[in-house]
Amino acid sequence: MNPLIKLFREKIYTAVFLLSIIMLIGVLGFKFMSNYSWVDALYMTVITITTVGFGEVQPLDDNAKIFTIFLILASVVILGYAISVITEYILSKNNYEELKQKKMQKKIDSLNNHIIICGYGRNGKQAAKKLLAYKKPFVIIEKNKDIIDKFQSEMVPFVFGNANEDDVLIQAGIDRAETLISALPNDADNLFVVLSARQINNTMNIISRASQETSYQKLKLAGANNVILPDRIGGDHMASLVVVPDLIEFIDNLSIVGKSNVNIEEVAVEKLFTTDKIETLRHLDLRKKTGCTVIGYKGEHGEYIVNPEADMQLQPKSKIIVLGRPEQIQKLNSVYDID
Repeated sequence: MNPLIKLFREKIYTAVFLLSIIMLIGVLGFKFMSNYSWVDALYMTVITITTVGFGEVQPLDDNAKIFTIFLILASVVILGYAISVITEYILSKNNYEELKQKKMQKKIDSLNNHIIICGYGRNGKQAAKKLLAYKKPFVIIEKNKDIIDKFQSEMVPFVFGNANEDDVLIQAGIDRAETLISALPNDADNLFVVLSARQINNTMNIISRASQETSYQKLKLAGANNVILPDRIGGDHMASLVVVPDLIEFIDNLSIVGKSNVNIEEVAVEKLFTTDKIETLRHLDLRKKTGCTVIGYKGEHGEYIVNPEADMQLQPKSKIIVLGRPEQIQKLNSVYDID
């Protein structure tokens, strides 16, 4: 919690405590000094503290009048303090929220080649969790303010608004983004987001969620590079656990991502060579340098090779996929200064 807001809350608690004390003193004073009933004593205390000007329940003697004078003076001071604290708290809270949003927007404006996640539901949360593990910069667009208030932090930046609106996408930096993940629960909303995103940034990678298989082709035509059907993946995964359970469990272990247990990494070949000359996997000798094993190769045109040969000539704009224990992956990132 912001220290300033915490301080104001403490002041409010103090004001409420003082008001309670002055109420208690007033009720007890009128009860025992003027022999009022409890209800009449409470009534006299309230009209005295609030200075509304109603008449006494019964005439006061000199001692009761002096007590009432001090009660009025004390209550005016305490009420004034309470009103000023509450007013200052409300204004400061609004200013703090505005400053916090400006600070977050400044951070978003500084991002380049980042990822935009539209929707922070089940799929959006999983995507954000994995991106955090891989230390990839991202921004989340969410229209539910309660979700933003609950999850927003320095590590999870949010933009409040509807991802269907171009202004919100631009606020999230879509013109500078590398990838957009549309994880909204409604296929029509995802379709609209994909169309808008592709119109604004025609080079970015767009990944969309789809609930219905009939939406798959529409999203592809709208400009999505990849369309994911979570239900189909889930069913296929469960069936695979029946057919090849040990293999699937092993793959699941590779995919588990936490604070430091990344097992698979893809690396652009340009980052692996100190000179402009790109050679073979054998010359790279990743196994000896980092302990990682190369299990795949993606060519510049998107073709994949599983378990490539050591003498295979690497090409510019291609990537290799490596497998290793978390500490080996960390060593790979450290040796080659991979972000």
